[in-house]
Amino acid sequence: MMTLIGMAICTFLIKFGKITYNKMTQNLVWATGYNAFAIPLAAGVLYAYNFMISPAVGAILMSLSTVIVAFNARLLKLK
Repeated sequence: MMTLIGMAICTFLIKFGKITYNKMTQNLVWATGYNAFAIPLAAGVLYAYNFMISPAVGAILMSLSTVIVAFNARLLKLK
């Protein structure tokens, strides 16, 4: 038989799981969209238009994706 405290913990864990899942989905969508734009740019797709970025800038762009996803995960708060 569940006690009142046990039910409160279960309710909290279900709520926390839903919030975490939503944040994971948000991070996945962000990272996929960002990388769909940045990887071709770093690979030189626009070289035909005389636009090329250096490998260092490409590395910074890829690192920025990780930083943004990590920062977004830190914003996880219970509502």
